Amino acid sequence: MPRTTEQNEALRSATRSAVETAAVRVFAHRGFAATNVRQIAAEAGVSTGSIYRHYASKEELFDELIEQASRGLVAVTTLLSTEGDPLSMIRSFTEVYVADLAANNGAAEFYMVINQGFTTDTPEGTAARLAATQGALWRAFALIIGRGQAAGQITAGDPTRMAAHYFAMLAGMTTMHVALREGSAEPDVDLILRMFTGGPDEDRSRARRRTG
Repeated sequence: MPRTTEQNEALRSATRSAVETAAVRVFAHRGFAATNVRQIAAEAGVSTGSIYRHYASKEELFDELIEQASRGLVAVTTLLSTEGDPLSMIRSFTEVYVADLAANNGAAEFYMVINQGFTTDTPEGTAARLAATQGALWRAFALIIGRGQAAGQITAGDPTRMAAHYFAMLAGMTTMHVALREGSAEPDVDLILRMFTGGPDEDRSRARRRTG
């Protein structure tokens, strides 16, 4: 029997999802320039014709992934712009990020593709678009750090520089995870957060100051 409209749409959606998932893996491990549509098709288990029915080119497929990344960055920025306990918000964000890496669900590869968007600038304007959304995220994070400092939760320092160092740390862990897999050390949330709390000794000193 011929497929219904709903069945055809579900099939198209499943194919797009498979292609995009495969594209993330191939782009992350081979890089944008070294990737071609045949490699993505092989990874997805579909024909190259199936890909071209959804995307006119490798560049268009890559741009779709970057658009998804931009929407995700905006959503996270919105979430971090809400009121809440500063240190708890930073911990929650870090825990989610680390859990995504540990789950091997493609999140690490997707983060790598975002970074490629800055260097390839394909299509032209991609890097600027990502810079705008990522810049907004960093500013929101810096504001949280500032609020945490005002509340006595977070150690002194320039909030913007601290946010930059924090995200650089996450990026480094992501790169190591993609490159080494099982050989990479499992990220430790408490260890990461020491850049904000000053470590166990500083935590004890702060506690004595509050109780004294």
